[in-house]
Amino acid sequence: MKIDDPLIASFVADLVRKNRSPRTQEAYARDLIAFSKWFDAPLLNAKRPDINRYTLHLIQDRSYRIITVRRCLATLRTFFTFLRKEGIREGNPAEDVDLPKPEQRKPKVLRLPEVGSMLGTQRTDAAGRSPIHAFRDRAILELLYGSGLRRAELAGLTLDDVDFGQRVATVHGKGNKRRMVPLTEASIAAMQTYLHIRPAAEDRAFFLSNRNGALGLRQVWKIVHDCGAASGVKRATTHSMRHSFATHFIEGGGDLSSLQRILGHSNIATTQIYLDQTLAHIQKQFTAASLRDKPGFSELLRRDK
Repeated sequence: MKIDDPLIASFVADLVRKNRSPRTQEAYARDLIAFSKWFDAPLLNAKRPDINRYTLHLIQDRSYRIITVRRCLATLRTFFTFLRKEGIREGNPAEDVDLPKPEQRKPKVLRLPEVGSMLGTQRTDAAGRSPIHAFRDRAILELLYGSGLRRAELAGLTLDDVDFGQRVATVHGKGNKRRMVPLTEASIAAMQTYLHIRPAAEDRAFFLSNRNGALGLRQVWKIVHDCGAASGVKRATTHSMRHSFATHFIEGGGDLSSLQRILGHSNIATTQIYLDQTLAHIQKQFTAASLRDKPGFSELLRRDK
């Protein structure tokens, strides 16, 4: 990405020195370049009213989701904090700007029959596909649902990251943080089957693209989407597979603390949403099955006397 503004370039260089991931560097640079184009003046001149107007611009003119607006404002806060620490300017115009409240959205969770349908669908050569890709895609689905990996974590997985003997994989999460996640027997079986026919390649990526290179994020998304379409599951995405793993983990008796570590959440409050989702499901089943609040409860009492 070409960066013309020397202040933004200096900030990104600082991110490189701090060993922030390339994706983080690009995201920060993209947000700052967008603000710079909108502001159309030296960034050193930015004041709090400018940040407020930019927030409204993102919400009203650009129709950005609140979560995206919050990310853009977080980028500006970090950038101006860097300028202040470097002695380039005083104050932080984005520091006291009120962040829009995040949307309370429930995670999209697939039902168990939907997951089973996706895992049982073999997309063979109907569209000229090779068996290699069919086995690869099956292993990808098993890993996404079995361990709750993020899309980028799966795409970044290498041959050296997987230990079948210990039944774990080392993944590189947000902020380039490494963590170990357990593997299901089904994931191991599918991954080993794929490895037996995986093409020889210089690239150490575990899952290879059609050109024998590492899969891109868009390619991983398309694999899941196409597998969902082939099995009649319209809501299938990489994130819905992760949400489904987490929700079914809690429903199966898993504890919140273990789930937090598996998912790589820095704050357990983020993981709490899956417990809330499970409680909502239990409440729905309770309401449907409980006799006490049904209109015919009094009649049932008389009948049993």
